[in-house]
Amino acid sequence: MIGRLRGLIETQGDDTVIVDAGGVGYLVYVSAHTLRKLPQDGGASQLFIETHVREDHIHLFGFFEAEEQECFRMLTTVNGVGNKVGIAILSVLTPAQVMTAIAAQDKNAFRQVSGVGPKLAERIVVELKDKAKGIALVAPTTSKGGKVATGEHAAVSDAISALINLGYNRSDAYTAVQRAAREKGVDKVDDLIRFGLKELAS
Repeated sequence: MIGRLRGLIETQGDDTVIVDAGGVGYLVYVSAHTLRKLPQDGGASQLFIETHVREDHIHLFGFFEAEEQECFRMLTTVNGVGNKVGIAILSVLTPAQVMTAIAAQDKNAFRQVSGVGPKLAERIVVELKDKAKGIALVAPTTSKGGKVATGEHAAVSDAISALINLGYNRSDAYTAVQRAAREKGVDKVDDLIRFGLKELAS
């Protein structure tokens, strides 16, 4: 089995790349998230690989980050989420957004993905709920430099927990805090709670 590929990115398609590793060109399926992080044709990179073997084919699925690979593995444990659907989900949602949507039981987050209907979206959030517990990943916000600010992740997570402790349901708390972070640009726990409460009261 192939666990990792390092080589030159020869060709990029809509959801595939060809990686030249040791003179052999490997066709690898990737998400839009991974595709955006790869260098232009001819640049060197590496991918974490999931190898899926069937009687009539061998498919390689590549991930720029290990957390995306772990998220893919988790998603594909759900009946109805095959490899292609798993990649489609990760093309629309980042791993952090997937985990947060599951924790918030936010079915609509998955319904925006092509190939995921209402029944499958519900199955995803229900079947994976326990696996998302205790994971502190949240939908990423960006700092002024454009990079994800990890301190903001913790603040959003803490604010959501605080609203839940005040009696609000997880989905409403998640939506209110995310909107406060996105639209108000706040990144401190107290401010997120304050704006979140205003959002919930409106």
